[in-house]
Amino acid sequence: MKKYDILVIGSGAGMNVASDALSNGFKVALVDKGPLGGTCLNLGCIPSKLLIFPAERIADIENSKKLGIEAEVNKVHFIDIMERMRSAIKEDREDIQKGIKMAKKLDYYNGSGYFIDDYTIEVNGKKIFGEKIFIAAGARPIIPNVKGLDKIEFLTNESILELNDLPKSVVILGGGYIACEYAHFLTSMGSAVTIIQRNEKLVANEEPEISELLLKEMSNRMKVYTNTEVIEVTEKGNQITVVGNNRGTNKKIKITAEKILVAGGRVPNSDLLKVQNTGVETDPKGFIKVNEFLQTSKKNIWAFGDIVGKYMFRHSANKEAAYAWHNSFHGKRLPMDYTAMPHAVFSYPEIASVGMTEIEAKKKHNILVGYSNFNRVAKGIAMLEEDTFAKAIVDKESGKILGFHIIGPYASILIQEVINAMANNLNYKAIFKGVHIHPALSELIPSTLGNLMETKD
Repeated sequence: MKKYDILVIGSGAGMNVASDALSNGFKVALVDKGPLGGTCLNLGCIPSKLLIFPAERIADIENSKKLGIEAEVNKVHFIDIMERMRSAIKEDREDIQKGIKMAKKLDYYNGSGYFIDDYTIEVNGKKIFGEKIFIAAGARPIIPNVKGLDKIEFLTNESILELNDLPKSVVILGGGYIACEYAHFLTSMGSAVTIIQRNEKLVANEEPEISELLLKEMSNRMKVYTNTEVIEVTEKGNQITVVGNNRGTNKKIKITAEKILVAGGRVPNSDLLKVQNTGVETDPKGFIKVNEFLQTSKKNIWAFGDIVGKYMFRHSANKEAAYAWHNSFHGKRLPMDYTAMPHAVFSYPEIASVGMTEIEAKKKHNILVGYSNFNRVAKGIAMLEEDTFAKAIVDKESGKILGFHIIGPYASILIQEVINAMANNLNYKAIFKGVHIHPALSELIPSTLGNLMETKD
């Protein structure tokens, strides 16, 4: 059995810990079945955004009629878009591979490892022991228990990246951020898209006003069925039929398409790792339990990223990795703070959020809420943005921003100054100290905070 100072499971954000360990002279083992780089690089945020960027350009062209511009998309070279995405990922992956080969004191175990004893993993028939272990093994798509689904070939957010030909029609099972992003991509490319969402809302964790507007906008480009349970899937020839049941009206729908994309959420890989064999506890959904310092129930084992299920985003995992590493070697431990942890949904229109929702904030705070439509500022008027908006939630007593939510163009960029203010624990009035360029879209932020009012229950 080989013994290591540091054992890292997962080559996504886990690579951050491996790099820190090597910089400090430790002997490190990295275990990952590949591809190197983890979910974000290979199957998640990077490939999907490489696909969504051209989709946004197409949607902008199609939407330009409102500006008095007659334009149309003559041809979409789908295979070129897919190959560009795959080529970019391959290049990054190869760079990681080169770095691993050059690293001294690092052994890479390319395979699916699982715990067989305390601090001991078996991978490819080899047993390895880690004095300190960092688990960042990620998650995988949930496959719902739908009659007939196991008898057909369906797409997930992983296998869709292998497409070379654009499906003429696609039914998407799910209405979360993965479903909405790929619905935007596929319909922009030219597919006839239908979303079937079990929940009453799309992106149900967002503010209700944001979910409502997204549903309205996406329904203009595709068919969307909410509050609908998929009960059966059948295949005949090259066509797949999906039968759903509206949970409110009890009416059945039947949709036929060339492909099905399953996008119903993620399940952690803790079961594949058999973490119970090393004394690591999980919650009822299988996510590894960690405390505020990212420690598991087992001494000298830390976990972070998708496998702990806090915020399933790479930027969250990167910060968690830094805190887990610090806390593993320093007497003064630092608690992980998610107060200003943001996220974005790259749908059309785009969504960005940070902090609490209004419902969450009301439970513990007296709050002020402010709204501003994009067309309340000059640039928004120029863009003819009629319905898009931002929403601010502020603690009445302290003036601290508790949450901020945007739906509209460049939402993920506009929200950054709010994130910075929240991360530095500033009063919302600090936003007004900086001069905002006029007429720029960034004026939306002070416009929203300038409309704060008490809410009525």
